[in-house]
Amino acid sequence: MELVIEAITATLDTEGGPHDHIRSIGVVPASDAVMVGPVQVSLTLRADGLSWSVANRGDGPVRLRTVAVLLRLAGVVEPLRMFRHGYQSWSPSGVATLGVHDDPSVHANFPFVQGVYHADSRRARDGELRSEWCTVLADAGVGPGHQVVFGFEGGDQHDGTFRVRGREDGVIELRIEAFLGGAMLRPGEERKLHGVSFDLAEGTPSELLSRWAHRAGRSAGARVSAPFLVGWCSWYHFFDSVTEGDLRRNLAVADDWPFDVFQLDDGYQAAIGDWRDTNAKFPSGLDVLASDISAHGMKPGIWLAPFLAAPDSEVVRLHPEWIAHVQGESGLEPLRSWWNPAWGGGEDGFMYSLDTTNPDVLGHLEQLARDLVAAGFSYLKLDFTFAPTIDGLWADPARTPAERVRLGYDAIRRGAGEETFILGCGVPLANVVGVVDANRIGPDVAPLWALKPADEIVSGYLNVQPATRSAVSATVARSFMHRQLWLNDPDCIMLRSTVTELGPAAAEAWDRCVAVSGGLVMVSDDLESVGPDARARLDEVVAIGRVSDDEARQGVPPRSSDLMEDDVPGTLSSAHFHVVVDVDAATSTLRET
Repeated sequence: MELVIEAITATLDTEGGPHDHIRSIGVVPASDAVMVGPVQVSLTLRADGLSWSVANRGDGPVRLRTVAVLLRLAGVVEPLRMFRHGYQSWSPSGVATLGVHDDPSVHANFPFVQGVYHADSRRARDGELRSEWCTVLADAGVGPGHQVVFGFEGGDQHDGTFRVRGREDGVIELRIEAFLGGAMLRPGEERKLHGVSFDLAEGTPSELLSRWAHRAGRSAGARVSAPFLVGWCSWYHFFDSVTEGDLRRNLAVADDWPFDVFQLDDGYQAAIGDWRDTNAKFPSGLDVLASDISAHGMKPGIWLAPFLAAPDSEVVRLHPEWIAHVQGESGLEPLRSWWNPAWGGGEDGFMYSLDTTNPDVLGHLEQLARDLVAAGFSYLKLDFTFAPTIDGLWADPARTPAERVRLGYDAIRRGAGEETFILGCGVPLANVVGVVDANRIGPDVAPLWALKPADEIVSGYLNVQPATRSAVSATVARSFMHRQLWLNDPDCIMLRSTVTELGPAAAEAWDRCVAVSGGLVMVSDDLESVGPDARARLDEVVAIGRVSDDEARQGVPPRSSDLMEDDVPGTLSSAHFHVVVDVDAATSTLRET
């Protein structure tokens, strides 16, 4: 494949909606600056990628949604396959073929959902494939140049998207897009954009992605030194119905298990947003619970969705000015960024976004983290943290969606301190390298293998719903990130033999995938009700996981040999183990290498 730059585009947010400005420039010299509407884009081509910046040369402020470089892919031997890396924890990652597959947004055309699972909530163009932060393009040719790994060299200042499509003139076009989400540039203001690397070297796609992740992680100060962790979490058995009695019953028998962490999940809080106060199901309060967990020799962990608030929460009642807004038909309205009927909240489950560009909100988040750590919780699971990315009206209009996420995470890290373990979940992954210790890298697991088409809630987005098959796919596809960008959290293994649709072979396949991945090993079963073989199964996962993690510590994370061969990859190898998961049959084979 030969990469030829043809044009630069800028998308401005105006009163009439997003509007594209396109400047066709042909072949770009080694360094150039071009005007695209009122925006100047300065571009420098390197042997291994490009560096660029953007400036507002107009007389008034500009709201800039995207800046993009359009490349023509010459010499492609079709079919062309694309590794589609997902935007946030739950966004699917896998391989698609140009002209065969399409973007899920063309089926849904539902910005409320698309804003959660993609950087840009707008519907993709027909026939277009997209990948967030990094990608692999591979054609049917052999030898050097027929596969290319692309990756943004950062993600805390703005998001990055790769879009590929076939044009009517037969040309295959790649759009490398810096997504700024409508951030305001004042007259004369200049922003440096994250550079983009190209890698056409020899090696498997998984190895080349690992090399990109290593560079990106090192540049961003990735936190990769935390110990291998084994833990228990309340969510997948008790969900939000969990009680203090449930927690204590499991804590009473947890000494017989090799847990480093004992984590309370959703269901304890007085309301979404009111995290310091417990509801009637938890009469002892957080301080006592954390102290009792510590007395058993485990790290107390707690779940929270820090950037969301229920309409009837105390935080909203006392501080309505802390909420982001959107322009409604009759004036400003609170920005509703998520919907979960189980949470109630006064508006049938709709939740508001806290405005992380408001200094008072950042002070609140910092103090919240400080208070939870002071209460004894040294493991914080931060969930639904895509909330600041949703299109709306924010106190500081100059901030990009990526910056809004990072501001919130940085505030929590300041309050929590450097020693507290922070796990990101439901988070735009590129935004938090260097601030989290671990990240969820797939959708929720579930006590079933796969969903049926009839189970789809939003058209095109079946794979974001909880299912073990989807968790396997994500764990394999994102295995190259482990200890390069953070510690991978593949989600909980399933030890239960009752109240589950997972047969023994399917549960074993998921066990093996988690083990060889080297990531966090979490259990979320009622420990009093698991079968007699549960402890032996966990011990095997932990033993294999430690070996795989040790190799990742040496700079060689697990790798997938079939990453670009199957739509849903299922092959994963580490230092001494090789697992093949048949994602259709829900079976697996494991061998030592």
